[in-house]
Amino acid sequence: MPSGAENINPYDHERSKTDQVREMFDSIAPAYDFMNRAMTLGIDRIWRRRAVRMIRSENPGHILDVATGTGDVAIELAQAIDGCHVTGIDLSQGMVDRGRDKVRNLGLAGRVTLQVSDCLALPMQDNSFDCVTVAYGVRNFERLAEGYAEMLRVLKPGGLLAVLELSTPTSPVVKPFYKFYTRCIIPVIGKIVSGDSRAYTYLPESIAAVAQGDEMLAIARSVGFVDTSFRRYTFGTCTLYLARKPR
Repeated sequence: MPSGAENINPYDHERSKTDQVREMFDSIAPAYDFMNRAMTLGIDRIWRRRAVRMIRSENPGHILDVATGTGDVAIELAQAIDGCHVTGIDLSQGMVDRGRDKVRNLGLAGRVTLQVSDCLALPMQDNSFDCVTVAYGVRNFERLAEGYAEMLRVLKPGGLLAVLELSTPTSPVVKPFYKFYTRCIIPVIGKIVSGDSRAYTYLPESIAAVAQGDEMLAIARSVGFVDTSFRRYTFGTCTLYLARKPR
C-alpha cells in the first residue's frame, strides 16, 4: 500500500529518496530549528508537547525516536518522563551533530543517545522499546510500509507508536490560506534562511502527497499494528497517529 509521498523527492528522480533526504537535511541542518519555529509560528512546540503529555501517561522506560532531527522530541521526552532513556536516530549526520550539542548542553547525555541510522533498517533488536515516536518524518520515508514494519519489529508487545505529522487542513475556509502560505511564503523564507532553494518547496509537496487520516492508519494496520487512531490539531495542519503492537 504505497504512499504518494514516496514518489516526491527533494531534488531529482535519478537517486534514491533516502540519499536525497539525507543530503537535504545535511544542507539545512544549520537553519532547521529556526525554520521549524518560523514556518509554524511556534505552534510546532504545542503539537510536540501534546504528544509528549500523552506518551508520558504510558510511563515508558525505553523510547526510540525515529527521524529525530536535532533531537527536540527526544529531549522533551527525557525531560518529561522520569527515568526514561531515549534513543534518537536520523539519516543526517549534520542533524545528529546539532542534536548532540543540544543534549550535551542540557545535561542529558546519560539519558538521550542520538545516532545516524536508516529507519528502513533499524540497528535494534526485536522487542526492544516500550514506545516509538516519529515527528514530522514519515513523509520522508522512501518506503512507508517498510518503515512501519521496522518500528513494529522493535516495539515490545503492547508497545505504543506515536507519529506526529504535518497534514493538509480539511476546512474549506482555512485550506486556501494554508496553500498560499506553504507554497508561496515558506519556500521564499526557506531559500533565504537555509540557502537550499529546493528543500522548502519539497516540504509542502510532501505534506500534500503523504497518506493522511484513515489512509495513514490503514498502512500501519497493513503491517500488523492494532488499536489505531488519530487526532487532528490546529485546523488539521498537524495530525497525531497512535497505534500499538499486539500483545
